[in-house]
Amino acid sequence: MIRASGEFAALVLDTARVSVRRPFQWREFVRQSWFIVSVSALPTALVSIPFGAVLALQAGNLIRQFGAQSFTGATAVLAIVREASPLVTALMISGAAGSAICADLGARKIREEIDAMEVLGVDPLHRLVVPRVAACALVAPFLNGLVTTVGLVASYLFNVVAQGGSPGSYLQSFNALAELSDLWIAEGKALVFGATAGLIACYKGLSAAGGPKGVGEAVNQTVVFAGMVLFAENFLISAAVR
Repeated sequence: MIRASGEFAALVLDTARVSVRRPFQWREFVRQSWFIVSVSALPTALVSIPFGAVLALQAGNLIRQFGAQSFTGATAVLAIVREASPLVTALMISGAAGSAICADLGARKIREEIDAMEVLGVDPLHRLVVPRVAACALVAPFLNGLVTTVGLVASYLFNVVAQGGSPGSYLQSFNALAELSDLWIAEGKALVFGATAGLIACYKGLSAAGGPKGVGEAVNQTVVFAGMVLFAENFLISAAVR
């Protein structure tokens, strides 16, 4: 574990060092960005619907016990924008896009393509890792906006239709607790989470060994480790900005 942590830290530093090297791999960056959007957008939107409904249910039941039904919209917005949206975005990127990135790099690794690139004088970090990490970091804030929008709509519909809430009071309470700065913090979280998920996927892919079985294990470890790290990052960022 200590050795793996050190190797991951070295990968992060080396990636940051070569990220400013020219030329930037724009074609690979655009290709990876589109790929991440294509595999993550629809699942992210579908996951956001029950997520927003569950938050509306729990928040509505809790607030009803205190006799403050008019603040249902405010609490739902607060929970979705501040915490739920960045985490859902990061988990979907690590689960859908991160696993695919890990599988791609892992397959290149066991076919010795990475070694061949190094022999030819091509830096794999500059050519493969940097565009993928940048794509994850760029797409994550957009997916976070999608999660926020779909989650709030689902929460509103569930509260008004299923729980019999007032549409006017729900919409009027939006600004009671949440602020515009919460959205910017959530977007910043999503960017950090996306970059982290991309780095973990690239690290596990480049360190894959043992043939196809090793690649499969690396993909599973990518999803598990990314989830653990992202929840820890969310706690640290939330504690730092509050």
